[in-house]
Amino acid sequence: MDSSVYQVYEDEIQLLEEEIKLLSEKYEDIQQESTFFSDEEVLMSAKLFQREFLREYKGYTSPLDLKAELESLERDLSFLMKFTGIQITSHSKKTLEKTVNRTVRKHKLSGNCQSLPFCLEFQLLEVQNKENVSAAITDLSIVVESGLCSELSKFVASTEEHGNLLMFFRSFSSYAEWCKHRRCTFLHFKAKYPNIVILPEGLEGDHIILRNPQLPGFELTIVWKVHISEEGTTTPVLDLLPKVPEQVGEQKKAAIDNAPTCFRSMLLLFGIETAIENLIQAFSLEK
Repeated sequence: MDSSVYQVYEDEIQLLEEEIKLLSEKYEDIQQESTFFSDEEVLMSAKLFQREFLREYKGYTSPLDLKAELESLERDLSFLMKFTGIQITSHSKKTLEKTVNRTVRKHKLSGNCQSLPFCLEFQLLEVQNKENVSAAITDLSIVVESGLCSELSKFVASTEEHGNLLMFFRSFSSYAEWCKHRRCTFLHFKAKYPNIVILPEGLEGDHIILRNPQLPGFELTIVWKVHISEEGTTTPVLDLLPKVPEQVGEQKKAAIDNAPTCFRSMLLLFGIETAIENLIQAFSLEK
């Protein structure tokens, strides 16, 4: 699904929620003030509220139509969250400035993407003129677990500088998806070959070690990095690092030294899972 559709739905839901909250606050103010004003003043306030409501929501024949539209948008947003893996767990906003043509709000939101947490803070500037409404993001601050990847810190810094939220969500979603794929792959081989596959850093690590109990001192380390550029391009990079005992013959050692090149060729031909499976079989690590 086009990411622009996701942004349109999110913006529309945001506007609807803000308008509903504003009207609710106005209605509560009218109720509270009704004990201090005459019946005529209360009636005038109610008519004014009705006129404002109708002007704000032209096109909806009743509040039920508005509620149905909002529920439909919420269902679409829920689907997009499941589709992209992005879950928003909390959101708050505060109006910093509001005039006839200009509104500045501060937003804070947190959530996770494929189990990777993130937290955002930014200001949204909305300027309205006769033709349309323009919006711009300023003071963007992003907090993620940058220790997972040094390149992730550079990408976050670049995104903060340009204030591009859409690029952040699109690229971070791709990065998190690759991390999830790596985690699931490591778990699969650990479950299938528990005596051979070693996870020195657990499922969140970026490498696994293959050891054969019958070949002391011999091991293969499969390194799986997920690179992300400052422009947000994510790329999985895998390599093989063999460890050979000193007593191994020169002929066998030469063959093992060629293993990384063969492994990279298998990655291109068969894909990641099949390449790892073939590697285990080729070096007779399975009993």
